[in-house]
Amino acid sequence: MPNIKSSSKRVLLSQKAAAKNRSSKSLIKTNMKKFDNAVDSGDREALEDAHRTAVKTIDRAATKGLIHKNKAARRKSQMARKINSLQS
Repeated sequence: MPNIKSSSKRVLLSQKAAAKNRSSKSLIKTNMKKFDNAVDSGDREALEDAHRTAVKTIDRAATKGLIHKNKAARRKSQMARKINSLQS
């Protein structure tokens, strides 16, 4: 633990930020898994809903700087390819 008061405050703030980032990344992973499950089930309505929420969380994370914008674009592209492969 730091001796300086401002350093100890920074430690607490960084712990809060790390916890928030961890939960946000976990939410992205959860929504991606829900999307994959919807693809496997073949339910069109659930698939569209899962895709909408997954894209929303990915875009929000990219805007906040949690993930890189290219990673966000890659994930969205992968989801679009999975949807398009079902239509074929």
